[in-house]
Amino acid sequence: MWVAMSNLAQNEFQVVQRSFRPQSAAAHRRRPLSVLFVHRDADVVDDCLEELKKAQFIVNSDFVLTLAQCTQQLRSQSYDVVVAEYPSPSWKGPQAVQLLHQTVQEIPLLFLTTALGSESIAKLSADGAFDYVERERLPQLPMAVRRVLNEKKLRVELEEAGKALRHSQSLYRALVENPACGICRCDAEGKFVDVNQALLTMLGYESKEELLKANRASEIALNLGRGAPSDGSLPESVRIEPVEIEWKRKNGTSLKVRLSGRGVFDERGMFVGYEIIAVDITEQRALEDHLRRQASSDSLTGLANHRRLFEALHAEICRSGRTAREFSLLLLDLDGLKAINDRFGHLAGNRALCRLARILADCCRSIDTAARQGGDEFALVLPETGAAAATLVARRICELLAKDSEEPALSVSVGVASYPKDAENVGTLLCAADRSLYAMKDRRSRAVRTGQNT
Repeated sequence: MWVAMSNLAQNEFQVVQRSFRPQSAAAHRRRPLSVLFVHRDADVVDDCLEELKKAQFIVNSDFVLTLAQCTQQLRSQSYDVVVAEYPSPSWKGPQAVQLLHQTVQEIPLLFLTTALGSESIAKLSADGAFDYVERERLPQLPMAVRRVLNEKKLRVELEEAGKALRHSQSLYRALVENPACGICRCDAEGKFVDVNQALLTMLGYESKEELLKANRASEIALNLGRGAPSDGSLPESVRIEPVEIEWKRKNGTSLKVRLSGRGVFDERGMFVGYEIIAVDITEQRALEDHLRRQASSDSLTGLANHRRLFEALHAEICRSGRTAREFSLLLLDLDGLKAINDRFGHLAGNRALCRLARILADCCRSIDTAARQGGDEFALVLPETGAAAATLVARRICELLAKDSEEPALSVSVGVASYPKDAENVGTLLCAADRSLYAMKDRRSRAVRTGQNT
C-alpha cells in the first residue's frame, strides 16, 4: 500500500518499496531490476511499474520525493536505473539536471517528462548523459530502460577501449620521438624534396631515389586539400589540419594514414612547399572498426545484438510511416536450453545457440535483421512482410531446425507480430510478439498433457 502523498511530504525522508514479479517463465529467467523513482505522484510511479511488469521485468523499486532524499538513498543502496520527474517544482533547468546527474554518477538516468517539457530536456540530453520518456508515451518506458542499461554497458566497453587507445597513443608519441613516423618535404609543385627512412618503409620502397623517382609527393599534396597560401602569409599561420586518407604501397596493398604538417616559406616569406608528417593508422582503425562491430553484434553468435535490434525496429517503423508498408517481427525462444546445459554441458548449449543463429542467418534476406536478445531469446525483423508471410518464415525455421542432424535435437517456439496491425510502437510490437510466443508454448504444453492423459 502506498503511503499517502500528504504524509510523505511531511516527512524529511521516507522510502516506499514495491516489487512486481510477473508469473511468466521468461520473467523468472531475468535478473530483478532495481529502480529508484524521484517523483511526487505515486499514481505515475504505479503506471511505470505496471508498464515494466507488462514487459516481463521483475522490479524492486524505491520511491522518493526530492533530490536530497535521492542522494541519501543512493548512499545506502545501489540501483540499476534512476527514473526522475521533469520538470519538478523543487528543481528544474540545466543546473538542477546536471546536479542530479552528478548525484547518480554512473547509474543510468531516465526522465519522465510532459510533452511541454520534452523539448527542453531533449536539448539537455543531447550529450547522451541521460534519456527521457514522455508521460503521454509511457509504454515506451521498458524500451527506454533497456536502452539506457545497454548504453551504460557500452560506455564501460568504450572506456576500456579508450584506455587501450590512450596506450596506443603513448606508444605513438614514443615512436615519433625516435622518430619512426614518416616525414617528408614537398616543393610548391608537389614534388618530393626529401623523405625519411620511416616513410620509405611505410610505402614499401627500397631507397629514397626509388621513391623520388616515383614522385608520390603530388599525391600527398592533393590529398591534403591545400594549395599555396596567399602572398604575405607567415609560416606560423599556415598549418595543415590533420586528414586521414588511404594510400597504396608500392606492391598495391592499401594502408590508412593520418597526414599533418605546415607550410614552408623562404626568407622572403614566399611559399616554397610543405613539411608533412605521415602516421600509419591502419591497425588503429581496424581496432576501432572491430570495437564498433562488437558494440552492435552478439559475441557468441555473430548476430545483431539487443541494441542493433531496437535500431532496426525503429528504422522500420519510420520507413512504414513513409511508405505505409507493413513489416513483421518474429520472436524465438530455443526450447529446453537449460536441459541441454545440464545434460550435455554449457559448450553444447552454446553450440545449440549457434546452430539456431546459423539457421536464422540462412533464412534472412539482405534487408532482414536477425538478432540475439540474450540467453535463449532471438528475434528476426522482416521488412515489407505481412503476418502470413512471416508465419511461413517461422515455419521454415522450425522445419530447418528439425532437419538438423546434429545432436542434441533442437526445437524453437516462435511468436509473430506485424506493424502496424498488431502494435503502434516498438514496445507494443515486442509485447505482441511475446504474447504470441507464449501462446505457442501454452498450446504445446496442453498438447503434451493431453497426450499423456490419453
